[in-house]
Amino acid sequence: MVKKSHGYRARTRSLLRKKPRRRGLSPLSTVLREYEIGQRVDIIIDPSFHKGMPHKRYHGRTGIVIGKRGRAFIVEVTLGKALRNLVIRPEHLRPSRG
Repeated sequence: MVKKSHGYRARTRSLLRKKPRRRGLSPLSTVLREYEIGQRVDIIIDPSFHKGMPHKRYHGRTGIVIGKRGRAFIVEVTLGKALRNLVIRPEHLRPSRG
């Protein structure tokens, strides 16, 4: 038998895939966007940008920006009853509408 792969992006064929017309690099406005501390953000992973990418389990979750670290933001997310502090680059964040 072949050993099972346990990589960071394992079993993400459909999750971390861009739609055909959205392929390629994202617009610069997503990179240059600034977030204030306390702002709610949605974590939507951009598969074309590998740096500062959160784990696939946080894709689609909403968190609160609690700080900045270099170019990345520290986002507080709940995972069940636990609170997690994630360091995520702005390419993988969007302002929350809810």
